Amino acid sequence: MCGIVGYIGNEQASDILLKGLHKLEYRGYDSAGIAVVDNDGVSVYKEKGRIAALEETVNGQATGTIGIGHTRWATHGAPSRDNAHPHQSISGRFTLVHNGVIENYQQLQQHYLDRVSLRSQTDTEIIVQLVEKFSQEGLKTEAAFRRTLALLKGSYALALIDNDDEETIYVGKNKSPLLVGLGEGKNVIASDAMAMLHTTKQFIEIMDEEVVIVTRDSVQVKDLEGTVQTREPFVTDIDESDTEKGTYEHFMLKEIDEQPFVIRNIIQKYQDEDGDIKLEEDIRAAINHSDRIYILAAGTSYHAGLVGKEMIEKIGQKPVEVHIASEFLYNQPLLSEKPLFIFISQSGETADSRGVLVNVKKQGHPSITITNVPGSTLSREADFTLHTYAGPEIAVASTKAYTAQMAVMSILAMDIARARDIESDFNAIQQLGLAANAMETLCDQKDVMEGIAKEYLSETRNCFFIGRALDYHVVLEGALKLKEISYIQAEGFAGGELKHGTIALIEEGTPVIAVTTQNHVNLNTRGNLQEVVARGAKPCVIASEINQQEGDNIVLPDMHEVMTPIVSVIPLQLISYYAAMHRGCDVDKPRNLAKSVTVE
Repeated sequence: MCGIVGYIGNEQASDILLKGLHKLEYRGYDSAGIAVVDNDGVSVYKEKGRIAALEETVNGQATGTIGIGHTRWATHGAPSRDNAHPHQSISGRFTLVHNGVIENYQQLQQHYLDRVSLRSQTDTEIIVQLVEKFSQEGLKTEAAFRRTLALLKGSYALALIDNDDEETIYVGKNKSPLLVGLGEGKNVIASDAMAMLHTTKQFIEIMDEEVVIVTRDSVQVKDLEGTVQTREPFVTDIDESDTEKGTYEHFMLKEIDEQPFVIRNIIQKYQDEDGDIKLEEDIRAAINHSDRIYILAAGTSYHAGLVGKEMIEKIGQKPVEVHIASEFLYNQPLLSEKPLFIFISQSGETADSRGVLVNVKKQGHPSITITNVPGSTLSREADFTLHTYAGPEIAVASTKAYTAQMAVMSILAMDIARARDIESDFNAIQQLGLAANAMETLCDQKDVMEGIAKEYLSETRNCFFIGRALDYHVVLEGALKLKEISYIQAEGFAGGELKHGTIALIEEGTPVIAVTTQNHVNLNTRGNLQEVVARGAKPCVIASEINQQEGDNIVLPDMHEVMTPIVSVIPLQLISYYAAMHRGCDVDKPRNLAKSVTVE
């Protein structure tokens, strides 16, 4: 959620900031702004809506070589120009951008700023007004900034400009992601490295409760007490071309098509020279020592976790529980004696999951993060990381990150089975190869998927998905994809549950999409489908080859049952994509949604 960029150097800052903000559009936002230091001091430009509107407002007027920028996703106050960032102090001396949520902003306002007339409804403005207050009391800017940060409770990534010191950007971080990029005679700030790849590939990670003093020629990291911290930079291996659409109309379609290549990349990364699985011995030992695995995730990653549970239990024969991170955070269940936690997150910055990780670390439990961003907070703070190697995923609706998560968990399941000397004919490497081929075949059937979207979803106001066993987990993801990008009210159900209440919503012509790849429940699912057809539903069936019947809309290649979700989700992704496109929706940036959820 939200995005921050900053630049200090010798080039036009506004051009670099606006390009960086465009790179952060995938994170989700409702307003945007920049502040640039020019001959008249600090000039602020901000607009509600898309960055294109901000560019029209800037219109070449910003001519300074130092600046900060921001895309906002509203948490406090409605989307508006007043609530958009950057925010300025009453005198205009200090200008600030902020990602995150300040939990005690009202108490700080009442205690320190009761006489200050605020211009916005945001928690962010409290921060910049506090810096000014402490500065007016005699503290230098850095000290005023550090004192302010020491008072904040919650999450923040901050960049501050002082109009009286036009050669410095002050940076602070707690829980929300932030990086400082290094260059010759210039340095940059970004909440995501992708935003500044056009400027540098060398970055410094900022840890929680640290302050960074950034000038053109230096970067100094300190803790809140002012003690200097030593930090070696890292070089990101992300290629800027990976963040471009190329010949595709939308990132989402590009990322759907990339899935077979992602699966093959995972095979390569997790296969040794003998064709066997290679995992860290310490990961294997930690899992072996545990008596139960707890998977924590949110949204699409939660759905991947449900499939992961089936993989680990069926192949590795180890008990697994899957929990929604935001619920677990404030309502932890009774744990087993030797739990191990697996956190699944595309970005590695999911605030709810990070909150659980902090708690379980205090309790002394081991943890593994499965993520697409190895340098992220969840990756850095967990004991171990399993990288999904999916490459940058720009569309807000996750596709390739989801299938990559399931692929990595299939490898983990096989490794668990071998470590426990469980005999099995399941070979994850071989099955992933088959899955990649099947995904490619389905991606080539776009005309079929588009036809289904037109026939079933062009005008409907709702849609139901049904499946049983592993297929149930897949239809949950299918319904989520459809609702988040097309705004059709969509729900996924276990096949037998519709008749326990929701069948009352079936009307003449209501689309019901059934997925049936599990042979032992195929007839049950088809029976449930007939129940809704009898009430007027319009059925669409996606079936595996072994379960195929005349009239089925899509037939999937057969494979090991635990691997079917990696393949059966492809038609659901494509159908959702075409439904959104034909309904005129913003496929890559659906309303109200953000890619990286860094607030609770």
